[in-house]
Amino acid sequence: GILSAGAEISISPEPAQPAEGDNVTLVVRGLSGDVLAHSWYAGPTLSLSYLVASYIVSTGDETPGPSHTGREAVRPDGSLAIWGVLPRHSGTYILQTLNRQLQTEVGYGHVQVYEILAPPVVTANNTELVEHRDTLRLACSSPSAAEARWFFNGDTLPVAARLGLSPDGRVLTRHGVRREEAGAYQCEVWNPVSASRSEPLNLTVYFGPERVAILQDSTTRTGCTIRLDFNTSLTLRCVARSCPEPEYVWAFNGRALQEGPDHLDISSMTSAQEGTYTCIAKNPKTLLSGSASVVVRLSAAAVTMMIVPVPPTPTEGQDVTLTVQGYPKDLLVYAWYRGPASEPNRLLSQLPSGNWIAGPAHSGREVGFANCSLLVQKLNLTDAGRYMLKTVTLQGKTDTLEVELQVAPLE
Repeated sequence: GILSAGAEISISPEPAQPAEGDNVTLVVRGLSGDVLAHSWYAGPTLSLSYLVASYIVSTGDETPGPSHTGREAVRPDGSLAIWGVLPRHSGTYILQTLNRQLQTEVGYGHVQVYEILAPPVVTANNTELVEHRDTLRLACSSPSAAEARWFFNGDTLPVAARLGLSPDGRVLTRHGVRREEAGAYQCEVWNPVSASRSEPLNLTVYFGPERVAILQDSTTRTGCTIRLDFNTSLTLRCVARSCPEPEYVWAFNGRALQEGPDHLDISSMTSAQEGTYTCIAKNPKTLLSGSASVVVRLSAAAVTMMIVPVPPTPTEGQDVTLTVQGYPKDLLVYAWYRGPASEPNRLLSQLPSGNWIAGPAHSGREVGFANCSLLVQKLNLTDAGRYMLKTVTLQGKTDTLEVELQVAPLE
């Protein structure tokens, strides 16, 4: 905007909002026709130290003054031309004219030269913060005093976030940062002729773990009981809302099983694998943890005691386990037999002490387990045939089961 000192003379720059490097003309209007000389001053007063140049109309002679920068020239119509203006050319300009009656008139104008802005730089106290605990402070640094504004993920920063801005708009502060404030922040400095935006600064906000759950086949199973058929498999997967992805620890009946993967595989389900499975999710950044549990049981149909060879048809030279499903929980003793359940054919017996005793038919390759299962190692073709299990409970109940073992010959 241009202010005119008198009713006659007015001064306005063209262009009205010049950028540095532009050529600017201070256009004068309202001059009388009998002007003898023009004198331009770059300053607030008619002081000789502010004199840019004097111009004699009749001769066209121009005399530079102390404030002449080498870029100014007075035109015959009294206008002042400035080539390649710089920000230091901003300020008040005064034109003083002298007419033939030796009378003077004065006009005032103002020039604001806007600089071409360089990109600012955004710095942060920390780019990795913990939700609700840490404070975010972003600073916009620029050599220019131009106004600043903020952008978040490419859009203007929401008004609510402006509550944390400093008076000059250069510092953004958020106490107890939240997860939705994670993203890319940019600062932009601007003036009427130029705008320049910083490179994005990416902020990460750590949170969780929350909503820890155990999934079975993409179905949430947290807190429930899963029933499996004997010798079937199951994969439990642990999920949680967390940043970063949490570390997982699996436990079975309170005893740690494994650490690292988000899933746990249960293969060949037996009664020994019945119990409570727990997933513990730990966030190494927030130092918080959460857990979820499920109970895994054999299905009701699997409670009846039966013998299942694993693998079903082993090959000569392999090992086989005659796995017992649904063995009595109040077991006192069991005995394995090769063929009919007669004493001479006894392979081994399991005693209440937990030890097993080899019988007359033991070949040195058989091992008994507390769940009544029998391991036969390094099978040969003569190991094929009938095997019989006899169990006795604490109440004296006796059960007898048979299984026919097949051994496939090597090809």
